[in-house]
Amino acid sequence: MTDVATHRARRELIRRILRTHVVATQDELGELLKREGIDVTQATLSRDLARLQARRVTLPDGGTVYELDGSPAPKGEEPLRAVHALVTTVDDADAMVVVRTLPGGAPAVAAAIDSSRPPAVLGTIAGDDTIFIVPAKGVKPARVKKDLMTVWKKGVAS
Repeated sequence: MTDVATHRARRELIRRILRTHVVATQDELGELLKREGIDVTQATLSRDLARLQARRVTLPDGGTVYELDGSPAPKGEEPLRAVHALVTTVDDADAMVVVRTLPGGAPAVAAAIDSSRPPAVLGTIAGDDTIFIVPAKGVKPARVKKDLMTVWKKGVAS
């Protein structure tokens, strides 16, 4: 692969990571790249982020994350808290998490999960009252379940 192709491939991977993960620091981004087999220096990350016009934005719940144009920053836990009453059960299996909701509630709950972009979640598939959640690479389904239940218990206490 040529240097130009390598730069483009790495930047495309950074775009994908920033659109699917909450990334607060260049160190976190470097670790996520390393999981994908790309080892880069902080200076290279800084140049790539500048070239991609990534910017740091403040989250409603506090803290900052990187954001790209056309890819809004995650909305924090608020969307998840807002839908907690629709969730009836959360179970983890070998490869995924299954969330059951009240009838018709799965699309709203899946949209809340997707918009909050928990770093442990790769994606969701929603039916009418059931959601399948695929954990991010290297994340156990039990951790995803625990993370979601922690947020939804906060929602109940509100």
